[in-house]
Amino acid sequence: QVQLVESGGGLVQTGDSLRLSCAASGLTFSRFGLGWFRQAPGKEREFVAAISASGLTTHYTDSVKGRFTISRDNGKNTVYLQMNTLRPEDTAVYYCAAAYSYYSRDRNDYTYWGRGTQVTVSS
Repeated sequence: QVQLVESGGGLVQTGDSLRLSCAASGLTFSRFGLGWFRQAPGKEREFVAAISASGLTTHYTDSVKGRFTISRDNGKNTVYLQMNTLRPEDTAVYYCAAAYSYYSRDRNDYTYWGRGTQVTVSS
């Protein structure tokens, strides 16, 4: 069965960096677009970043542009989210998701989801 397992979350201070990883198994990783989403308490899950199956195209929500970078290693079946200059408003559970041969900002387009990793940024 398909599994996506996130790691790398934690408690950091404003301005710090974290790198999230999401290891995938049970799918042909190189054929899937991948996305990172986040959900803060009391809020809906929102799009953060996405990357195409080839890795050549990326998209970001405006609030993380210039601070976050999504990347993938198809040889390791892993997608990453490098997060720099973290802010308290980045605090959320971060989820990775996979969509066959597609990537988008819409969470409804994604078939597979991980269980999430908590990121907490203190002020």
